[in-house]
Amino acid sequence: MKKFVSRLRNWEQWPFWLRYLNITPMWAWYCIRGGSPWFFTPSNPTLTFGGFEGESKREMYEQLPPGSFPDTIYITPGTPFADVLQQVEASPIRLPFIVKPDVGMAGILFRKIFSYEELEAYHRQMPVDYLVQALIPYPVEFSIFYYRYPGQQRGTITGFLQKEPMSVTGDGASTLLQLIEGHPNAQFRVEELKQKHDVTRVPEKGEKLFLTYAANLNRGGVFINLHREIDEPLHRLMDGINLYSKEFYYGRYDLKAASLEDLRAGKNFLLLEYNGSGAEPNHVYQQALTLRAAQEEILRHWKVLYEISMINKRKGIPVWPLRKGWRFLKGSALHFKLLKQLDEKV
Repeated sequence: MKKFVSRLRNWEQWPFWLRYLNITPMWAWYCIRGGSPWFFTPSNPTLTFGGFEGESKREMYEQLPPGSFPDTIYITPGTPFADVLQQVEASPIRLPFIVKPDVGMAGILFRKIFSYEELEAYHRQMPVDYLVQALIPYPVEFSIFYYRYPGQQRGTITGFLQKEPMSVTGDGASTLLQLIEGHPNAQFRVEELKQKHDVTRVPEKGEKLFLTYAANLNRGGVFINLHREIDEPLHRLMDGINLYSKEFYYGRYDLKAASLEDLRAGKNFLLLEYNGSGAEPNHVYQQALTLRAAQEEILRHWKVLYEISMINKRKGIPVWPLRKGWRFLKGSALHFKLLKQLDEKV
């Protein structure tokens, strides 16, 4: 009952459909005005489905500036593990490293690999393409929401966050399970975390334990608003990164850097990924906003997405055909259902 009341009072814990329920008619209106439920697909023309859902990380990385993202190897399921191991050993990637699905979301099947035995176990169970990626050495993770209208050389940063994975701090007396049950976000993921941690241990006083590797909302990440830190050097950096692809107009960049100062200076940072038209303006979360204020910010972004899409449509970039979009979404839904099931086992 206590957890239910906590969810009820905190709109951020509501199901996705409920958070968006009373603004969905505006999305429907954009679909009608745009002449298709897939009106957004021209927003990022070189990303599958405009980057709304189901796009490949490989196609995204291939459009980012060389050297701006970690060393990455793409693995096909069914490849003999000896060949996989040969590829990894011939690359600059060293243990520990990261593995994740090429088409993934919300940190599903994101794992940190500490041994080749763990890699073999992951490879053996993965039925889809996945990435082996070097661990980024920089400690601070940022998220930057950015859009740029076609034909313009300067874009707009609407959100700037520092992100931290979900963690608990020991008090020297409580078990990890008790700390998890007392955590505002972790308490809703007890069964999942039991499978990944020794919850019977008693962390030392002051000991900080990260419960997940991915610092996203779905995995209980903590978001620190850095909107006041948006300045001209940061704009110049993001314009330069964005203009490299020439066809990324609307989305969110996730990256890690040595520090905010280094990021501003354009050094010691690497991009984790670019999320296209389906990216949430995640700066509305964990900022003590009312649901109404958060929805107003989301609506502002939808308006920009619609405008960019229609500009590109008028330039001759087609909206996806209705049947093609339905088939793609159906396949994407099956893909993510499979990944979610595997995430509980791998």
